[in-house]
Amino acid sequence: MRLSQMLFVTLRDDPADAEIPSHKLLLRAGYIRRIGSGIYAYLPLMWRVLQKVSQIVRQEMNATGAQECLLPQLQPADLWKESGRWDTYTKAEGIMFSLIDRREQQLGLGPTHEEVITAIARDMIRSYRQLPLHLYQLQTKFRDEIRPRFGLMRGREFIMKDGYSFHVDEASLKETYQDMYQAYSNMLRRSGLAFRAVEADSGAIGGSGSTEFMVLAEAGEDEVLFTEDGKYAANVEKAVSLPADAEPSRFTTYEKRDTPGTETIDKLCQFLKCSPTQLVKNVLYQTVYDNGITVLVLVSIRGDQEVNEVKLQNELTKLASNYGAKTIIALDVPNVETQQTWAAKSLPLGYIAPDIADEYITANKQIHPKFVRLADKTAVELKNFVTGANETGYHVVGANWSAQFQLSENVVDVRKARSGDRALHNPEQTLQSARGIEVGHIFQLGTKYSLSMGASYTNEQGEEKPLFMGCYGVGVSRLAQSAVEQSYDKDGIIWPVAIAPYHAIVTIPNINDAQQVEIAEKLYTELNQAGIETLLDDRDERAGVKFKDADLIGIPYRIVTGRAIANGKVEVVERATRKSQEIVIDEVKSTLKQSIAAAIEVKN
Repeated sequence: MRLSQMLFVTLRDDPADAEIPSHKLLLRAGYIRRIGSGIYAYLPLMWRVLQKVSQIVRQEMNATGAQECLLPQLQPADLWKESGRWDTYTKAEGIMFSLIDRREQQLGLGPTHEEVITAIARDMIRSYRQLPLHLYQLQTKFRDEIRPRFGLMRGREFIMKDGYSFHVDEASLKETYQDMYQAYSNMLRRSGLAFRAVEADSGAIGGSGSTEFMVLAEAGEDEVLFTEDGKYAANVEKAVSLPADAEPSRFTTYEKRDTPGTETIDKLCQFLKCSPTQLVKNVLYQTVYDNGITVLVLVSIRGDQEVNEVKLQNELTKLASNYGAKTIIALDVPNVETQQTWAAKSLPLGYIAPDIADEYITANKQIHPKFVRLADKTAVELKNFVTGANETGYHVVGANWSAQFQLSENVVDVRKARSGDRALHNPEQTLQSARGIEVGHIFQLGTKYSLSMGASYTNEQGEEKPLFMGCYGVGVSRLAQSAVEQSYDKDGIIWPVAIAPYHAIVTIPNINDAQQVEIAEKLYTELNQAGIETLLDDRDERAGVKFKDADLIGIPYRIVTGRAIANGKVEVVERATRKSQEIVIDEVKSTLKQSIAAAIEVKN
């Protein structure tokens, strides 16, 4: 392709609405164009990148025996109501675009396709002889993000590969899950990306176990905790660890103390001259279930620890049936204004004890009349601890479970693991932290959807059994941008060779120089015929502009038909290393073929 004939416009300055480097660079380099909030057009250069990524994804999926299909983007609400996720996606998480057609039927634009594929399996799978079965698609998805940002990282329309497998039992499911683990690792490696596969929370998709594939980058929205021995890696939402040991308490007898102005842990520790590891703090949460019932939750946790709200939500979701509900639509720390909607009297905030009375909750049919009390494991182990006295300006010291406070029956792990903690598998290993961009996620769904939607098969004994399912997603457009986030410099993008829109760009410094043009045209034709995807910058621009644009768009190899042609050579510059060398014109093709093959082979 000749740049003079291409839709190619670059920007010198960063767009005002772009926050992270990859977003800025893709806009500046003319890869994408913003059409609306979270909505982008993929311009010719970007579309080539997406095709390269899609090809790698297809090759790896097909190698596992998975079959490609295409599922509808428009989905009936009835299917989602069967699975119990309609309210979760349209109200709780609120990420599904929903609409009503002219027949007054509810529909949704698919953010994912578990319900559709399960309905197909329900209708078409009859016997164990048809299993295992694995279908996948590359499809545009839609999610109504609260705050679309970072370009293709968190858009409202994006390209995704999602696959779904069906099995006779969990053992078969785990085999395919391992195949997908390897296939996803291959996809990312072949795309030239540094990544980590980490344990993850299953979220609204559900299921028993899941793994995220994180491209490592400083701008990543997710925090990954891992050990140097390579035996543990997890998203911080899922991570578990051993906290630092609590210091022995200096309080040996139980008593109530006057502690004015100590509503925070730091102030209290300074006032009492004690360690936060000797404290039990009691954090108040408000959760709203999908049936409209509000439940007040009190979490008792060691003073130096934080509550992991994803873990907390998972624990509270397990209790949903106690309140006639299925799922949670909201979970937060209630502010003063919110407290006024349910508090019968003013709460002693900052001084709450584990046994705060239920009489603080006003009588209301939509509000559960009792606090749900959860105790994190870090709080359970404390002796002679400090905690609130349920009276503003007062704490108690030297307190113990069973003696002064009744320990909750709900003992849980809801603490947030963090860098520096000891690893469970080997306490000599310390958790380290990295930032990551989630580009892939694989799930063991089990029978979650098959049971709720009635998808079954007949086994060898003629018995009807629910299908076991797996679900596997990779963000194609997100993966492409994450490659930029991981690899760029002050001058622009540095594409991995395997997914670069073109392998090489031939730059003519002076289009009025007939010899430069002739040699450039010759190389452009020869390289493309040899399978080396090549651009020709034949624009009537200054050489400096062309060089800057070549760096900005990140093509792996730049060939310059400049002064060296007097010696029968051209300059070849490698974008990633900036290594420059003069190569005999007739040897350019073979040299580039070797370099490109070597760069791609390293990742296979």
